[in-house]
Amino acid sequence: MNDILNGAFHFESLVWHGPIAAYLFLLGLSAGATLIGLLLKRRVIQGPAWKNGFIKAVAVIAPIGIVVSLLILILHLTKPLAFWKLMIYYNVTSVMSVGVMMFQLYTAVLFVWLALVFADPINQFLDLGLQGRLRWLARPIDRCVSFLSRFELSIEWVLALLAAALGAYTGFLLSVLKTYPLLNNPWLPLLFFFSGLSSGVAGTLLLGVVGFKESGDSPSAHWAHAFEKPIIFGELVVLGIFFGWLFLSGGRAEVAALAAITSGFWAVVFWVGVVFVGLLLPLALQTILPAKWQHSVTFIVVLTSSSLLGVVSLRYFILYAGQMTVY
Repeated sequence: MNDILNGAFHFESLVWHGPIAAYLFLLGLSAGATLIGLLLKRRVIQGPAWKNGFIKAVAVIAPIGIVVSLLILILHLTKPLAFWKLMIYYNVTSVMSVGVMMFQLYTAVLFVWLALVFADPINQFLDLGLQGRLRWLARPIDRCVSFLSRFELSIEWVLALLAAALGAYTGFLLSVLKTYPLLNNPWLPLLFFFSGLSSGVAGTLLLGVVGFKESGDSPSAHWAHAFEKPIIFGELVVLGIFFGWLFLSGGRAEVAALAAITSGFWAVVFWVGVVFVGLLLPLALQTILPAKWQHSVTFIVVLTSSSLLGVVSLRYFILYAGQMTVY
């Protein structure tokens, strides 16, 4: 068993290790949760959005996901103390540099949107927090928020585009690695976008219900359930297209695809973790079980945990299995 695991995680052609898979997962989770929050706010939630448990979940998941993923990337670099140079010196021909630029824009717009959504509790905190010692900040912040609120719809559109681009970027970052036939696949960005959106729905549902006590039978929960099923189905379809493209390409691409899903540790991860736990099980649970069961806390925990585990498995499978075969 040790030999199998050692061969799965340590091999000659391995360049990007486990922390990069975590980085890719957290990026997709943050982007997916943001898109879910935007859709909920515009299509479902009535009244102040900040009172909704799922919006509160987004306010936790999206910023933490982007910040932690950036820390992982910095610490994983061979010269982490030189990372600040990437933050100010841009190269539009570098995939990493474009990604850092997107990081910064997305993070800035995300915090602006969260400030608009949570303007009321922020003002309440400034008025009452620390025995009123922060009250002097309330007026300038309120003026700033009032000014930005005039452009709230435009800010949300920009944030949605940045979140969608960031979700696809996680796949594009790997797809440009031309020496690895499994990764050099034009369908990888779309696959990672769908899986990131799936993790965003699952993470928002899980934290919203368990952490912020939002009812599993609320309009927001009903919408999230209805939205999650086609997203998982879409992910399954794109995964099929992803491997279909590899098999039709022939040569080393076909060899890499066949090896990845038929032999070794990562084939087990693919069929058990990605396909069964992450895709088929959530679809089956939502299709077979009675509707009245599907809004219980237990069902939501099982469903969302299954989806999240599937997305994590997909990231690790793609990263490691993708580096095992080279041209």
